[in-house]
Amino acid sequence: MKILNVVGARPNFMKMAPLVRCLEARGIEQKLIHTGQHYDDNMSKVFFDDLGMPAPDIYMGVGSGSHAEQTARVMVEFEKVCLEEKPDLVVVVGDVNSTLACSIVAAKLWIPVAHVEAGLRSRDMKMPEEVNRVVTDRLTSLLLTPSPDGDENLIAEGVSKDKIFLVGNIMIDSLLANVERAKKSTILDELKIAPKSYGVLTLHRPSNVDDKETLMRLLKVVHEIADEIPIIFSCHPRTAQRLDELDEYNAIRNTGDVRIMGPLGYLDFMRLVSQSKIVLTDSGGLQEETTALQIPCVTLRENTERPITVTEGTNTVVGTDPDKIRAAARKALDGNIGDAKVPHLWDGKTAERIVDVFQKWHAGR
Repeated sequence: MKILNVVGARPNFMKMAPLVRCLEARGIEQKLIHTGQHYDDNMSKVFFDDLGMPAPDIYMGVGSGSHAEQTARVMVEFEKVCLEEKPDLVVVVGDVNSTLACSIVAAKLWIPVAHVEAGLRSRDMKMPEEVNRVVTDRLTSLLLTPSPDGDENLIAEGVSKDKIFLVGNIMIDSLLANVERAKKSTILDELKIAPKSYGVLTLHRPSNVDDKETLMRLLKVVHEIADEIPIIFSCHPRTAQRLDELDEYNAIRNTGDVRIMGPLGYLDFMRLVSQSKIVLTDSGGLQEETTALQIPCVTLRENTERPITVTEGTNTVVGTDPDKIRAAARKALDGNIGDAKVPHLWDGKTAERIVDVFQKWHAGR
């Protein structure tokens, strides 16, 4: 069996690292393909280093651009890779443009696709990620789901049950594998903050950062919360550009204790999040990681494709309404996360279950 593992953007790296290690341990031939969707060292190389991932066997270097431009460039370059490598299976993870593009290419070349993190749905087709998820899952031969709602979504969409495999959350494999290493991070000392004395903020989704009114509304309430507890704002490059363009932000920039910094490496960021008192975010992955770490999470979106983090975990979805954000933050700061627990199969062994599926599938071909 020959496998091509595809990564393209920062969220993919944490999901692929455990799988690469497990495939290697079992002696399965594989190549790691990096499309270059995220190419900045702070968004890419540092994650490879922190996660102990090998350098990509093939780096396509597609760079940034509109959704259409980026997807098209990935498709053109990945087709060349597939024709040269002739894999038995293409593995894609998550919901970025590279996930969609490589799935389309493989499907048209009659190469089976495995989708890690299949079945997640926000039911908001205005989200580019939702389009990517839905189309990828329609093209996939092996749908590897992180939670039971993923299975239910796929079955409701008419997917055959024999293609669906509940394997657990591979993000948690990376989290548990690196939790001790993250303790060596000096990020708290560098920021001169004590554990459980601060909150963490991330914002990157277009619906939040590209609309000036929405972004300003979110920033105002964050600065209000920061009057009570310091907020460390790990700022995505896209968001940093929007802040520079937002003249209205100057009026509140020096209110509250909001400390803006660039993207962090995986180990530094894990240390920062794991020792925080609250996380405010629009990231899907952080909803999962905070649930695993039992850290209160306030999700600044109208919906989530990870409902298990709400029904079983520590997550509260509040949208961009300042009153709801304040209320959720107050509840979290009071230490009230209800009966939160770590969901079933979020145990650090997801990669092993995925490779079991691959080997059984290949043996039965």
